[in-house]
Amino acid sequence: MDVVLAVHELAANAIRHGGGAGRLRVWNRDGSLQCQVDDDDGSPGSGEQEADRREIAPAGPNIAHHTRVNSLPCEPGHGLWVVQRLADRMQSLSGSGGTSVMILFNY
Repeated sequence: MDVVLAVHELAANAIRHGGGAGRLRVWNRDGSLQCQVDDDDGSPGSGEQEADRREIAPAGPNIAHHTRVNSLPCEPGHGLWVVQRLADRMQSLSGSGGTSVMILFNY
């Protein structure tokens, strides 16, 4: 469940703070699960860097608003903090082409 929550948060950040789209790669290496989420900064060609990445699609135009279903606060700005607490390791790289975040879970 930690992996799902962490990857969801990174995907939501890529869509919200990037160019509206992102890519997810997941692989198993040396006893760990590694996940990488890259945003698309919106520049021409930035989404075509690696063909083997899967698109993270936004929710779409049919979701016009969200209804609050509980009394828990819904404040932005805590997502990466949560990801850091869930993952065994996290690395973030930002540049002119966007941001890439890799998280690692040991098993």
